[in-house]
Amino acid sequence: MGKLGYIVRCIAHMDYSALFDTVKQVHKLSGKPRAVILADIVSCGFKYGAGYKDYLLCEFYNLNSEQRATFVTRGINNTVVKLLNDPDYYHILDNKTEFYTMFNDYLHRKWLNFAKCSKSEFVDFMQEFDEIICKPDDLCCGKGVDKLKKADFGSLDDMYDELKRRHISIVEEVVKQHHDMSRINPDSVNTIRVYTVLTDGKANAIYACIRMGNSDRPVDNINAGGMYSPIDMKTGKIAFPACDKQRKVYEKHPRSGCELKGYQIPFWEESIAMCCEAAEKLPQLGYIGWDVAITDNGPLFIEANNMPGHDALPQMPLQAPDKIGFLPTLRQYVKGI
Repeated sequence: MGKLGYIVRCIAHMDYSALFDTVKQVHKLSGKPRAVILADIVSCGFKYGAGYKDYLLCEFYNLNSEQRATFVTRGINNTVVKLLNDPDYYHILDNKTEFYTMFNDYLHRKWLNFAKCSKSEFVDFMQEFDEIICKPDDLCCGKGVDKLKKADFGSLDDMYDELKRRHISIVEEVVKQHHDMSRINPDSVNTIRVYTVLTDGKANAIYACIRMGNSDRPVDNINAGGMYSPIDMKTGKIAFPACDKQRKVYEKHPRSGCELKGYQIPFWEESIAMCCEAAEKLPQLGYIGWDVAITDNGPLFIEANNMPGHDALPQMPLQAPDKIGFLPTLRQYVKGI
């Protein structure tokens, strides 16, 4: 069924309350009649594979048809995933234990397969650490990830039981990020998301952004309250102020006051090289989003995604002042979209 099948599935599972809320927001922003906006959202879904969230975030209501056609929408992103990624290999990235095992050489921290370890193995592991990061095996967007301190539990037996109650699969050493990354926001590990595409077996890093936490949780995911800024691929400097999913713009990080545009990401070339090297080890997945933390000793992987989020591409109005989306760049590496 292809594109039509995708649209039918979207219609069947759509959050209609959120759709009408989007129509209301666009009406306030543009002054256009609600019926006209709703009809245009539906039209953009059929013509460009754009969801109502795309319509609002990228301000489709201010774009003409030629400009809209340059944006990587939800539908186009799904098409790229289908073209380049074999679903039989999704489990390698979806399952954190499998990912950690395959890419262990790039983790540079100690970790424990908690789902299969004994209590005594957990106790031995914890002798070295005062706090840990715990993760479930297959949740995304930072869900279920938490930092736990040993001192907050009466005993390691109690801590073990709590982790079992939460169905935790991985416990790991807390990553201590590079001091320059900590200056941006010390309350979360601020990762860079690097998008790689394989062309004839060779990996190309086509885009990257920095993701920064903005809450009391130790995660930086934009779907968990974080924000992002595109990075200049040549220099490794932050190219624009940050945006979040509420379309707020941040010239400075609200928690640290750090000026974002022009900020240099440390170990930039090493980070890109690591992602490309790792991508070529998994040729069955030709389109991957790698989450990279930077430490004082260099880059390391946090995780990787077989469906890199198109909502972190440089397509919000602030990041696309010429009103041209990311699709022309993506087409340089991916044919048939």
